[in-house]
Amino acid sequence: MSAHTHTPGHTPEDFKPRSREALADPKLRANFRATMDFLVGRRAAQFADPAEYARLRDLGEAIRRHALANLPELLEQLERKLAQHGVQVHYAETIEEAQELFAEIAGCHGARTMVKGKSMVSEEIGLNQAMEECGVECIETDMGEYILQLDGDRPSHIIMPAIHKSKEDVARIFARHIPGAGHTEDVDELIGIARKALRRKFGKAQIGVSGVNFLVAETGTLVLVENEGNGRMCTSVPDVHIAITGIEKVVEKLEHVPPLISLLTRSATGQAITTYVNLITGPRRPGELDGPREMHLVLLDNGRTQAYGDDRFRSTLHRVRNTSNVERFSIPFFSNVDEHTVVEPLPDLVARDGKSNFDPVEVSALLSRFYKSTKFVPIAANPERG
Repeated sequence: MSAHTHTPGHTPEDFKPRSREALADPKLRANFRATMDFLVGRRAAQFADPAEYARLRDLGEAIRRHALANLPELLEQLERKLAQHGVQVHYAETIEEAQELFAEIAGCHGARTMVKGKSMVSEEIGLNQAMEECGVECIETDMGEYILQLDGDRPSHIIMPAIHKSKEDVARIFARHIPGAGHTEDVDELIGIARKALRRKFGKAQIGVSGVNFLVAETGTLVLVENEGNGRMCTSVPDVHIAITGIEKVVEKLEHVPPLISLLTRSATGQAITTYVNLITGPRRPGELDGPREMHLVLLDNGRTQAYGDDRFRSTLHRVRNTSNVERFSIPFFSNVDEHTVVEPLPDLVARDGKSNFDPVEVSALLSRFYKSTKFVPIAANPERG
């Protein structure tokens, strides 16, 4: 199988002429300016207290650095816990290996349709193209990703992939590509058209694919945050669920997740919390009425262990595709043009240099301060569900 990757295919020499072309497009600049101003405003409202934001950032940094300092041990613990829950764990060293794992699982089930939630790592391995080669239709179900897939386009932003599309663009795309869809520029009607079309896809798909925001080693839990509900559909309706993420997403304890979610949702979308926070601990148990009958987790390396093995680059791992560093997506560049203008997908860039690793004592102290300040009491994990 060829190693398809989701890259623009441009050279560094293309950058200047392509950036000039993008900056000369008034429609593109207007779309980005309006959306980014809205996003930056919402984020600023969520972090009105600079001192509270600084404390939360320190805590997030401490948790991630502690996890990376113990990455091999945490991955082993995670695998043991997931195996106890009935999850099959696969390690993919390369993009090709990840593609082959998906093809093998699809082949074992005779799958012809996959429904997929938003996943930047699936973009990294070129999953849609690879599955198409195997005769499997891989359907995007995130609204922005679905629009782009119908139009043969690709994401232009890590948080809002279709930010460069206007409602007029979407109306034309739906009328052209969705059978029975009339032309309308009413946003609610457009959402209704897509929802109806996607419901049919959920019903016939044999495999659901999702990303993962955090992996909890002590409980064997996959944490997935979303707003549209499509992630929950992908992980619970089809008989087989395949989750894919990078090895760097693991954290040690369940109590480490709330502060990270608080950073993530407030930074990425300006929300105190997303509409859905999914805690997934395995396939359907005997006696349960819903959920997948089989579950897989694909952990992608693709150069990550090389970065981990070099002290100069280890700290970059907790910043790859980390939307809590969202200020880098609200810089003037992103207020005017999109990721299509750069040579490689921008989510892979690193926000800033790191510091030395925090130790467990500091993590514990910062966590204690967080829970006291928020009056949040961690709930013990259900022993039957890990």
